[in-house]
Amino acid sequence: MKKLILAALFALGAGAASADPLEGLWQTEVDDGAYAHVKIAPCGPALCGIIAKTFKDGAEYKSENLGKKLVIDMVPQGDGAYEGSVWRPSNDKIYYGTIALNGNKLKLSGCVAGGLICAKQNWSRVN
Repeated sequence: MKKLILAALFALGAGAASADPLEGLWQTEVDDGAYAHVKIAPCGPALCGIIAKTFKDGAEYKSENLGKKLVIDMVPQGDGAYEGSVWRPSNDKIYYGTIALNGNKLKLSGCVAGGLICAKQNWSRVN
């Protein structure tokens, strides 16, 4: 009986420690010849994405945005949907943000005017 209880407790603990499917390294879309790798990981009760590497014309370079938070406090809403905020480096503004996750692809949106006007990017998971 003790072995059964220990096995059940171990199984519950392992399930609680499982990673969110959004966690990992993601590649942004190319914009003006540049793109980034964004590391999404837990930040308190939510998920955040930090710029881990930057590339221009296919070569890695040291952008001033390295280490900055691009995805801010994303909270799972169910069925691969997340809500939080996103930072846009080109104008240094933070917007209402959503993510729609589908396997190794995601669609990131940054919106104003209550979600009436949105800019979107498609990201892919980096293996």
